[in-house]
Amino acid sequence: MSENKSFQLTIDDNKIAWLSIDVADETMNVLKADLIEDIEFLLTDFEANVEGIKGAVIYSGKPDSFIAGADVKMLDACQSESEAQVLAQRGQEVFNRLSALKFPVVSAIHGVCLGGGFELALACDYRVCSDDGKTRLGLPEVQLGLLPGSGGTQRLPRLIGLLPSLDIILTGKQIRAKKALKLGMVDASVPQSILLDVAKTFAQKNKRKIKTTGKEKLMSRNGLGRKVIFDQANKKTRQKTRGNYPAADAILNVIKFGLEKGLKKGLDFEAQEFGKLVMTSESKALRSIFFATTEMKKDNGSDASPRKVAKVGVLGGGLMGAGISHVSVAKAKVPVRIKDVSNDGVLNALNYNFKLFSKQRKRRILSNAQLQSKMLQLSGGTDFLTFNKADVVIEAVFEDLDLKQKMVSDIEENAKLDTIFATNTSSLPIHKIAEKAKRPENVVGLHYFSPAEKMPLVEVIPHETTSDETIATVVDFARKQGKTPIVVKDRAGFYVNRILAPYMNEAAHVLMSGEPIESLDNALLDFGFPVGPITLLDEVGVDIGAKIMPILVGELGERFQGPDVFDTLLNDNRKGRKSGKGFYTYKGKKKEVDKSVYKLLKLTPEAKMDEKDIALRCVFPMLNEAVRCLDEGIIRSARDGDIGAIFGIGFSPFLGGPFRYMDQFGIKNLVEKMNEFALKYGDRFAPCDGLVNRAGNDESFY
Repeated sequence: MSENKSFQLTIDDNKIAWLSIDVADETMNVLKADLIEDIEFLLTDFEANVEGIKGAVIYSGKPDSFIAGADVKMLDACQSESEAQVLAQRGQEVFNRLSALKFPVVSAIHGVCLGGGFELALACDYRVCSDDGKTRLGLPEVQLGLLPGSGGTQRLPRLIGLLPSLDIILTGKQIRAKKALKLGMVDASVPQSILLDVAKTFAQKNKRKIKTTGKEKLMSRNGLGRKVIFDQANKKTRQKTRGNYPAADAILNVIKFGLEKGLKKGLDFEAQEFGKLVMTSESKALRSIFFATTEMKKDNGSDASPRKVAKVGVLGGGLMGAGISHVSVAKAKVPVRIKDVSNDGVLNALNYNFKLFSKQRKRRILSNAQLQSKMLQLSGGTDFLTFNKADVVIEAVFEDLDLKQKMVSDIEENAKLDTIFATNTSSLPIHKIAEKAKRPENVVGLHYFSPAEKMPLVEVIPHETTSDETIATVVDFARKQGKTPIVVKDRAGFYVNRILAPYMNEAAHVLMSGEPIESLDNALLDFGFPVGPITLLDEVGVDIGAKIMPILVGELGERFQGPDVFDTLLNDNRKGRKSGKGFYTYKGKKKEVDKSVYKLLKLTPEAKMDEKDIALRCVFPMLNEAVRCLDEGIIRSARDGDIGAIFGIGFSPFLGGPFRYMDQFGIKNLVEKMNEFALKYGDRFAPCDGLVNRAGNDESFY
């Protein structure tokens, strides 16, 4: 038996080597430089095989993960393309040696097996995984603006075929055990209790060479079939990335090259392209998001310790209340009681949850029994029954101050003395909602974005007398709901809506200057937003915009006054998607620009502006407001501002968020360009003091 800081090796009586990987001081195994070094030493022993080993099983010493991937910090330390290329080549070399061993090697996978961890598994002769819900396999490098650099682009297509490989590598999706078995990513999926026993039976088989069979694999082996697949993939990728993500193009080129020129040349090209991608601004920005979200997992928003949340109450059974109850049961795994003014409201919320769980059952993520178990965690009524057991009550009723204040007093009457009242509001000040509270220290804002079960961000808004314990508890609970929480100051619009409003206003100015709706939406899609501003207004609801804008103008001043289009649209019953028409008309999932809206707004559309200028016109006011938010302490850091904008409104991830984008643009250049726009389009473009001062002092945000 031998052991070192990264792993333990034992050899049993049947001459099977058992290699347990357990990286010290890490909750999950990550491929660090010293682990790679340890494996290299071990491989030298394995290659000599003085022990007469007949097979090997690699498994994890961690309870819930195999290997979560390579250490991303190693990439950040790279100073050049060639340095990053060497990193990839070293990983490839180690896995090639593993693959070439004279005896069969099996990876026994339980928990996450991603990136470099899955590339290690691909280099083994056999893969066996547990059928546990925690087990996920995949190559998520594209989400960091990279491609798999240790053989993943070459081995996976040869193992499971071209089409499914492209789907996995281009999306970075994580595959569950059952699907992995069906695709051929693993040779067996078994209960965790017998994982190592089954792995041993594979280790006692013969060494295996990968043989690809099946129609799709044959198709991807002939030149014409491959050309068809790659042409389609290129077209789809272009539509999705709009040329903003170089990793996607590199992945297609590297896989194609490897299939045409063979494994060795394919690996060389993979390492070369990996090196180039590591140094791109896009990958650096996407890695910064990874580091920021990792850091934020340790931040509870205050120095206090969070309380345990064992039961939750939700007020309001509308779409927002239903979505909040869903993430509380599905992700945070706590029972929820929903209260609504009518039983119909409660039934709607329960039905909404049932539909979401049913989708998971159809995709075989949940069994029938699990679906029933989840639904049993949900209850509801028109009274406050069992609210005296709730640790947190989340309110999701209409945006009406009197109603929300009444909710606070109802909860204070019917719940425990320390029950936290979290109000989900997008526009009302939290201190006003807490104004008449007996226990204002328990009142806090918790602003979800719609739809609550999908959108990853939550704004946590303490007012002046919210206790530190309340803040820590809701931050921790939001994280358990699968959200990324940012703590923001109690001021009109908070952070996300405050930076969104000037962006939307400018889009309306551009529209009223005669630019066609499609030009506007396309310009911002090309900039990297997931939807254009006009589509977004339709999605959010014109009526919601009409409600929020006057509040912002009243609290923050005239710069929030946009063109007067809301009343005109609402008088024509154009609320957006919810009413079937806004700027677009909606039939099922189809939408098209409603040309009659031009007549209504007295416009003659004509595309005159350059699309890049349209994008900058909409984005500049947002950047200006983001800087004001930072300088006024609305957000606690540039990091929070970037994550809030990316997760809350889809600000282009490959730019790293508004603050990283400003650093990249150059603060001096930005101030010059904004002054240019101010002369051309109006004073609203004048850079704020925070930008002017930073330009003068040659400062950046990071």
